[in-house]
Amino acid sequence: MGRNLQSGGRLRPIDLARGHGLSTQAVRNYEEAGILPAAGRTSHGYRTYTPLHAQALAAFLALVPGHGHRTATSVMRAVNQGSVDEAFRLIDESHAQLLEDRLTLRAVENALRDLESADASEPDAAVSGPGGTFIGPLAGRLGIRPATLRAWERAGLVRPRRDRLTGYRVYEEADVRDARLAHQLRRGGYLLEQIAPLITQVRAAGGLEPLEAALSDWQGRLSARGRAMLTGAAELEAYLRERG
Repeated sequence: MGRNLQSGGRLRPIDLARGHGLSTQAVRNYEEAGILPAAGRTSHGYRTYTPLHAQALAAFLALVPGHGHRTATSVMRAVNQGSVDEAFRLIDESHAQLLEDRLTLRAVENALRDLESADASEPDAAVSGPGGTFIGPLAGRLGIRPATLRAWERAGLVRPRRDRLTGYRVYEEADVRDARLAHQLRRGGYLLEQIAPLITQVRAAGGLEPLEAALSDWQGRLSARGRAMLTGAAELEAYLRERG
């Protein structure tokens, strides 16, 4: 979308839609949602838009990759209603969420490094025996109470099986891995509800080693979001200037 747009000049819905590969219905939907300012009307009732509408559409589409459709919609509505400070607040919240996601990623990476260091210095600490290990020995190895492991189980962080004869909890190799990762994240200040989805990712990846590729992809997606936020900010600033 070009700069130095003029507020005169009429544009049809198709003129706005064509440049972004959209349908004219999508443009009308954006107007009805408050993403675009209200269109003008011809004497025959047809919608007419201006370069200001074109800049609004460019700003919205640039905001979506970094902030998501819902936040981008709320930002544009706020601007079009004259509540620019509310729009800035929404953007601040989105940036804060990105920072939190970055800190979570860093915590997981640090936890993995700690586990790798422990495995190198104490190779037998990462695995259970052929029949698994019980709650007492595992708790002792981690330096926590058995009650803590039971709480983690209720939160879905570990999933030990039960011995059919005794009913005792038996922690297999994957359970020990999950418990150790949970322990590292808890030491980093993370809550159980924050840790649970990360443990789920480890299980889905099939262990810690495959998770490294997932973490690299995660880092890439966070960087892409950050860059998209910069692009969105530039387009929004251009729209704010157009509005005057």
